[in-house]
Amino acid sequence: MFPYLIHILILLAAGSTQAAYKLQERYSWNQLDFAFPNERLKEQAIASGDYIPQNGLPVGVEHFGNRLFVTVPRWRDGIPATLTYINMDHSLTGSPELIPYPDWRSNTAGDCANSITTAYRIKVDECGRLWVLDTGTVGIGNTTTNPCPYAVNVFDLTTNTRIRRYELRAEDTNPNTFVANIAVDIGKTCDDAYAYFSDELGYGLIAYSWEQNKSWRFSAHSYFFPDPLRGDYNIAGLNFQWGEEGIFGIALSPIRSDGYRILYFSPLASHRQFAVSTRILRDEERTEDSYHEFIALDERGPNAHTTARVMSDDGIELFNLIDQNAVGCWHSSMPYTSQFHGIVDRDDVGLVFPADVKIDEQKNVWVLSDRMPVFLLSDLDYSDINFRIYTAPLGELIENTVCDLRNNVYGPSNTVTLPQQPQAALPALPAPAPPPRVTSIYQPSYLRPKTQLSTNWAPAPLAPANSYLPAERPSSGQSISSVTVSQGLLPNGLDVPKAYVFNQHNGLNYETSGPHMFPVHQPAGQREGLKNYVNARQAGWWHHHH
Repeated sequence: MFPYLIHILILLAAGSTQAAYKLQERYSWNQLDFAFPNERLKEQAIASGDYIPQNGLPVGVEHFGNRLFVTVPRWRDGIPATLTYINMDHSLTGSPELIPYPDWRSNTAGDCANSITTAYRIKVDECGRLWVLDTGTVGIGNTTTNPCPYAVNVFDLTTNTRIRRYELRAEDTNPNTFVANIAVDIGKTCDDAYAYFSDELGYGLIAYSWEQNKSWRFSAHSYFFPDPLRGDYNIAGLNFQWGEEGIFGIALSPIRSDGYRILYFSPLASHRQFAVSTRILRDEERTEDSYHEFIALDERGPNAHTTARVMSDDGIELFNLIDQNAVGCWHSSMPYTSQFHGIVDRDDVGLVFPADVKIDEQKNVWVLSDRMPVFLLSDLDYSDINFRIYTAPLGELIENTVCDLRNNVYGPSNTVTLPQQPQAALPALPAPAPPPRVTSIYQPSYLRPKTQLSTNWAPAPLAPANSYLPAERPSSGQSISSVTVSQGLLPNGLDVPKAYVFNQHNGLNYETSGPHMFPVHQPAGQREGLKNYVNARQAGWWHHHH
């Protein structure tokens, strides 16, 4: 009996060790290396200063097929290529050399028409195209020069050729503009495509239409600005202030029933997330008169700065938590409140500044960590591993977190109660619809039939209790069946409050007196099950990880 118990304990210990780190390290570097055509040319580049190994910092990652793309901005001298990739067939693990994409010539700094000078975040769409915004800059902060204009570059990944270059208009930027993030919105066809770019230091959001080959800028919104109370950071033993950093991380929801998505965004100097329908962003006429179409969600909690976010086709948002050396999650069928935010992984060594988070066409997650504050404000130890790329299946990452609804205790409600006080109306946020079929070079997982997490899956409510723009509703506190709500019918000819149509499936009631911890109109058994579930989270896993 005793040896048997020892065996069981060993297995449990091994399991707990593995569970402690769900993300698996795939690649790592002390310093970046590049795949020069031969060793002689590499030596010449080092001798001339065209290649200074200690000056490279990876900031963006994206996956497609057998290639893992990595971007390296030209913040310092000696960066031979800014848009690179790893051939994963040849380099399964280790510290591979970065291969310039699509070739060396296309990475020539200052060759504006033919090359990319500096790339940050990049995005592969479901049509097999790689979207790259060339900032045209060399240097960072006070050392920045602009040899080239901001330009959108799109590559066909089957032919490895650039199929479009579009320079942003002068009206799309300002003297402070610094664009680092991109989101790509594909509609009914591959031509029905838009890209959105967040202007972190110029405090704006730029939209680009593929079909019109035209761009426009949203800048008249205070939600793009930093929060003056959230400009202090403590990362890797360094205390510093990035108080001017505005809108940064952006992510798109799945397509809704009206054919549009929701764009979620956060300023870097902020603990709050905001949202707006792409119905607004796609319309050039709405750049100046859409203030009330933007929605403020709750704060994530303390130490919750984030620079990167991504949302899966089934509504799971992942975001980096740079203060916590962690990656967080939120299932968008739940309210955007801290009790519904989870930690999928944390590592105080390997995840120091998890700079980028992506979900690929096979629903694998990729995370790049790069110790950026140490690189910028101190000195990296190049005898140590400084840069890492991790991966894990999305399902395994969220398992046993509050974002895992596969064992769903949040069962749907049959009724929606309308709160009492009338307030200002929210924009329409329709329920999600299956994504339309896209004319595509390849067929990714989210365009193939799939099993949903819940047969009653619903998108995130964008108007929690303390939203600054709550929904308009009638004064009578009536309880209405979800069928009646979904049909837009109310007794006495009352209009359906749009935010409550949007929330009909999750049975949550948002009142002006404050957020509810539990669905208030669920059957007692479901409500008690949820209460026990959340209490268990708070008593054990939640406090341990938060």
